[in-house]
Amino acid sequence: MQLDDDVIRTFGIGRIFKDSAGRVNSLDFHRSEEVLITAGDDDSIRTYNTLTGEPTKSVYSRKYGVANICCTHDPMSVIYTSTKGRDHGIRYHTLHDNKYIRYFTGHTERVTGLCICPSTDLFISSSEDCAVRMWDLRSMNCEGLLETPAKSAVAFDQQGLIFAVATNNGLIRLYDSKNYQAGPFSTFLIDQELNNPASISSVTFSNDGKLMAVSLEGRVYLLDALEGNVQARFDNGLSLTAGPALEASFSPDSRYLISGTSDHSIAVWSIEKQRAVAQWTGLKALNSALKWSPRRMLVASADSVLALWVPNKKLLQSTGRWQGP
Repeated sequence: MQLDDDVIRTFGIGRIFKDSAGRVNSLDFHRSEEVLITAGDDDSIRTYNTLTGEPTKSVYSRKYGVANICCTHDPMSVIYTSTKGRDHGIRYHTLHDNKYIRYFTGHTERVTGLCICPSTDLFISSSEDCAVRMWDLRSMNCEGLLETPAKSAVAFDQQGLIFAVATNNGLIRLYDSKNYQAGPFSTFLIDQELNNPASISSVTFSNDGKLMAVSLEGRVYLLDALEGNVQARFDNGLSLTAGPALEASFSPDSRYLISGTSDHSIAVWSIEKQRAVAQWTGLKALNSALKWSPRRMLVASADSVLALWVPNKKLLQSTGRWQGP
């Protein structure tokens, strides 16, 4: 069954998990396995089976805290950032036996973003110290350092060929993953109106590599991934000067874009039509963590609870659209 506007409009909450004692601050899907992982303000790391919708494991990082969690190539190993004290290290943690594999230190302020390369063991980190660092999971030493003019968000494209560094003022720099030392091969400003810094939340590439979504306070910008031309600008209802910026995520077929909104719903925009085609409701808090599964018709959103969103099977069966058991 393919995604279209009618299927999108049937999505609703399939499961809710209230097992975290604090806000779920980040989540990630494994690229090839049926694994969803979350990080909570209660220092928890939790895993869920995306096929069965059941929780599978819980461990804690009591001493350091946990945020910005990312799956590695091993479905039971993760990297994440610290939230406690003056420790600004990144931790490589195996959940198999709940042990740290490696520490990555060098940032001097809070680490705000992590992204793993889909094709290699490289990963990048951004920080409030206005630096972006390149790392390799196999070594604790920093592989490369890029200075930024302000707080930034980082992302690899889905093939791992390039990565983007997006800063608070709307400046985007694109780098060749194999030759980033040469500097950015493309630089562009997404909005001339952003003369004053606006808090950046996320930057992400579509699976087909053609598009990029950048989340700033109150707005999600849809851009051509290489030229930087703004294709569309979606407002999520948040103030441009107050309130958190929200994460945006592409559907696996690169045809839809989702983001949380100020009324606690999730807006779904059609890339082709460049307008909202659905609004998913049912939650009571702001969805600050949000991702579309790369393997299934499944979306995970989180605030104080974790919600899994799926199409309405009965409704689709009644219209002859459902395929499968």
